[in-house]
Amino acid sequence: MDNHKAGFVNIIGNPNVGKSTIMNSLVGERISIITSKSQTTRHRIMGIVNGDNFQIVYSDTPGVIKPNYKLQESMLNYSKSAVSDADIILYVTDVLEKFDKNKIFLENVRNSNTKILLVINKIDLSDQEKLEKLASIWKKELPSAEIFPTSATQNFNIENLLNRIIELLPLSPPYFPKDQLTDKSERFFVSEIIREKILLYYDKEIPYSVEIEVESFKDFSDIIKIRGVIHVMRDSQKGIIIGNKGKALKKVGTEARKDIEKFFEKKVYLELYVKVNKDWRDKTNKLNIFGYN
Repeated sequence: MDNHKAGFVNIIGNPNVGKSTIMNSLVGERISIITSKSQTTRHRIMGIVNGDNFQIVYSDTPGVIKPNYKLQESMLNYSKSAVSDADIILYVTDVLEKFDKNKIFLENVRNSNTKILLVINKIDLSDQEKLEKLASIWKKELPSAEIFPTSATQNFNIENLLNRIIELLPLSPPYFPKDQLTDKSERFFVSEIIREKILLYYDKEIPYSVEIEVESFKDFSDIIKIRGVIHVMRDSQKGIIIGNKGKALKKVGTEARKDIEKFFEKKVYLELYVKVNKDWRDKTNKLNIFGYN
């Protein structure tokens, strides 16, 4: 283990620039849920990549937002701590966002002593000239950063980014067992898959008012039996989640079950219920129960 490298690589940036897609491309597993809605990632999610002589511990953090309620405060704290406790920072932006979107957070990154790799994502939506202009702006903003233009959805330049991360890792024994993929539990991934379906199928404030609790997860030899509760904030939201004659909830359940079966490579029986849990986003004890501590 003398020449073994290991380190923490934290992925940060504003909402919707493709942080989760970048992480999933680097990890090679679908660890962070990805939808087109912002604030998809609420937790700090760890993905672990192992080679014979290296271990990379990635963290995908929530996008940087100005908090309006306690849940968002918790999300912002994850993002702030990600700047200070990394061996390498992957600062993700894209070809569409304004570089000065969040000046205070950018200042924190600039003042960090950590090695910064600046990832300009979604370059498939731009051209060479615009990209060169953007790169020169970022070079002034983050002078110490190395710039990697990428397209996570097209898998462009991801391998070069990975190789550079491995080069920069400090010498260290592994932090986690070499067969471990993440620090999150099986229940966590079930709740994330269900939440992704709600983000995809419901509009407006519904997805942001929802939290999933996996009440039971029983793994038998031939099937996994799961009982999940969808917590909403108001009775009207409960009606929308269930839908006419239960059709909407049934659709969510079916689509989530298919993905859970893929994830665990096993047959799944999924029961979903909806409960009204007023103001859960602003109650510290509720946020602790849901893992936002």
